Amino acid sequence: MTIIVGQDTAKTRKTITVNGKSLNYYSIPAAQAAGLGDFSKLPAALKVVLENMLRFEDGKTVTVDDIKAFAEWGAKGGKNPREIAYRPARVLLQDFTGVPAVVDLAAMRDAIISLGGDPDKINPLNPVDLVIDHSVMIDEFGNPRAFQMNVDREYERNMERYTFLKWGQSAFNNFRVVPPGTGICHQVNLEYLSQTVWTDTDQNGEMVAYPDTLVGTDSHTTMVNGAAVLGWGVGGIEAEAAMLGQPISMLIPEVVGFELTGRMLEGTTGTDLVLKVVEMLRAKGVVSKFVEFYGEGLDHLPLADRATIANMAPEYGATCGFFPIDNETLRYLRNTGRDEDRVALVEAYARENGFWRGADYAPIYTDTLTLDMTTIVPAISGPKRPQDYTTLDMAAPAFLDVVNEYRGVDTTAPAEDMAAEGPATAAKMDPRKSVKVKGEDYSIRDGSVVIASITSCTNTSNPYVMIGAGLVARKARALGLTRKPWVKTSLAPGSQVVSAYLEAAGLQEDLDALGFNLVGYGCTTCIGNSGPIQAELTEAISEGDLIATAVLSGNRNFEGRISPDVRANYLASPPLVVAYAIAGDMNINLTTDPLGEDKDGNPVYLKDIWPTTQEVAETVEATVTRAAFLSKYADVFKGDEKWQGVKTTDAKTYDWPVSSTYVQNPPYFQGMGTEPGTISNIVDARVLAILGDMITTDHISPAGSFKDTTPAGKYLIERQVPQREFNSYGSRRGNHEIMMRGTFANIRIKNEMLDGVEGGYTKGPDGDQAAIFDAAMAYQEAGTPLVIFGGEQYGAGSSRDWAAKGTALLGVKAVVAESFERIHRSNLVGMGVIPFEFTNGDTRKSLGLTGDETVSISGLDTIQPLQVVPCTITFADGTVKEIQIKCRIDTAIEIEYIEHGGVLHYVLRNLAKAA
Repeated sequence: MTIIVGQDTAKTRKTITVNGKSLNYYSIPAAQAAGLGDFSKLPAALKVVLENMLRFEDGKTVTVDDIKAFAEWGAKGGKNPREIAYRPARVLLQDFTGVPAVVDLAAMRDAIISLGGDPDKINPLNPVDLVIDHSVMIDEFGNPRAFQMNVDREYERNMERYTFLKWGQSAFNNFRVVPPGTGICHQVNLEYLSQTVWTDTDQNGEMVAYPDTLVGTDSHTTMVNGAAVLGWGVGGIEAEAAMLGQPISMLIPEVVGFELTGRMLEGTTGTDLVLKVVEMLRAKGVVSKFVEFYGEGLDHLPLADRATIANMAPEYGATCGFFPIDNETLRYLRNTGRDEDRVALVEAYARENGFWRGADYAPIYTDTLTLDMTTIVPAISGPKRPQDYTTLDMAAPAFLDVVNEYRGVDTTAPAEDMAAEGPATAAKMDPRKSVKVKGEDYSIRDGSVVIASITSCTNTSNPYVMIGAGLVARKARALGLTRKPWVKTSLAPGSQVVSAYLEAAGLQEDLDALGFNLVGYGCTTCIGNSGPIQAELTEAISEGDLIATAVLSGNRNFEGRISPDVRANYLASPPLVVAYAIAGDMNINLTTDPLGEDKDGNPVYLKDIWPTTQEVAETVEATVTRAAFLSKYADVFKGDEKWQGVKTTDAKTYDWPVSSTYVQNPPYFQGMGTEPGTISNIVDARVLAILGDMITTDHISPAGSFKDTTPAGKYLIERQVPQREFNSYGSRRGNHEIMMRGTFANIRIKNEMLDGVEGGYTKGPDGDQAAIFDAAMAYQEAGTPLVIFGGEQYGAGSSRDWAAKGTALLGVKAVVAESFERIHRSNLVGMGVIPFEFTNGDTRKSLGLTGDETVSISGLDTIQPLQVVPCTITFADGTVKEIQIKCRIDTAIEIEYIEHGGVLHYVLRNLAKAA
């Protein structure tokens, strides 16, 4: 490999020649030599953003002072929260969030025509890839027909959506669709789309090399951070603005360095490592910060494990979890089929521009923490948050604590005292309930595992844990073990490559034998598409009010997410998912109790079926090949015969089908004028909901299945859609009527305005309990603005744009919380809803809020970023209290967004005015 570096006429623009091919690039060392500051000790993650400033410096949107601010960041010890305008190279969508994004683009084409503009101006300016991965549901499982039957059902349910997306692919420039049945967007991105160093022609037609960057409409876009690609999740609203050429307004972030030392020990997996990392970083507090991993431990950490850690950045709250370019990055790119010239460019560019992690890599960090990987032990996380880390040996007793809490058992009372009070009290010493399942010869109890799913890009992208799961299945099968009959098992890999190497190793047959047949290539259980469990099991769970459990190899286990029948959800490595399917019960201690008996009646323990690190590594080496990646991604955009048979039109604007219950023209731009409005004070608003801590976007945004008794269900029944055809909320994200009705309708959400009530309910204008949608519509009809109060980490979790869109369409003008997660705060602003934070120690609890209050917020007509403004609360008894709240409109451009009514309105008006 030959490298030639030459100086261009611009101070920071240079040329690099790799294997005889010359490209331009923007040089950070050249910027330093030009006197713009000392950038030598910046973390690689921050250098990616700095390079973006160098490339887009125009004296207006990006200035020289913005570039110098990065040197000041280092001089100030890793802190300088200056507002900057960042432009990612590309955008990644999945179909749940992608359909509403394309719906908005189609609606903007209609709107720009009404404003006298050109519809061709509504086109992605940056490359956009949409991967259909969220629509497959596990209706069929545990048999060889499962995959094809689930795919057929997927097309039956989603043809309207697929027709619309195929129209979008032909109607918009720079927009590609990866068809159903290919894989999960993040795994396709990691294995195929990402290049680590991107190349494209500039306005002069010259080829430029620069870091591969993106934003995605799914929070786990961070997965490619493992391959040194800077990407993170944003709401569909922000992504649409980025598609249309708008920079992302952000503050130069703090960067927390996470040092990894040592190496993983025998019997542990990358999943065990990431669950510990999530616990540590949640405790550290890294919301809105970059996390960069460094240290000698990276020399022993495969990129597959890095991607697993990066994938779960939303779970530890960071914007990204970044790994710099090193030899392992090159090995992975080469092994997954990237062109050799690309791999050579990645190395040359990284070394020349200061992105390479060598032995002397020692940047400045805002803060640091350290983890010795030799201390990692097998673990799971649950029952309802990814940071609820539990070592495997403590999982069973920890589950008993869950039961005690749910049953209201006082575990502080000595057992002998309880026994002395009589048999009824003594029975409470073991509160677990059991119910006989009708028509079956077994009972289930609190802790019975009714779902065991190998799913999600988080772990199915990692051949070490997938091969590990296959080897556990092989050893268990050889001893005569199988899953318990009440366990719904499934295998949903993130790409077809996984099937290729499992079949090459002969392990798919072993997984099939235990019920882990292929059910589809998609997110499935991890996003709530687990499908129904056996009706008799549902009946038994309901009859006994049992705490049924799910174990999955995913990244999310929030309440109500996985299945309406399951109260406790646990994240685990794929090999442990197989083990729990065999054990069938969370009450079993997998480290000490037998999983079952072999053919001769002897007890079999987890250690008897656990593969060695060498066994796993040798199988990976033999079966995970470059040829497999090249083969499976050769025709990634072509799709199968079903996709090729989807018919659509070539029209510039979409002919919205009036009868469609999947895709409707949204109301955002109706009656919109050419000029923005002003920000008004909020006067005499009523309270729609008072919510607790860690209210996630799963609680807020419509997700999963829904019943015919819900507002969304009633809407479909009125339109002659039978419940069997309801599909999921996610699949209907292109229809605002459904999504409005499903906002705040999560079956586990608790509105503190009501005592002991779960689900999407509130007090209506008459004071009686009502569905949140019905109450909101009644308030809208009366012209009454609404506010919501919340606790800490409001809006945690996925980048669900409908959490903000639904909030706005319900008539909510402000959300006042103790703190916000990054993406949801941004999404609220993007939809014209103003976020506020309590100050001076005030909280919803300290104020004694009941929801019967009226709320006024002033100072908004002259608002500045992060300004503290007065909020007047009038209580039901006439008492008036004024508090100070902090406006979380963080930047000047966000004020403009609010004035326009949202970021898309801002973009649309500007495009309509442009010549």
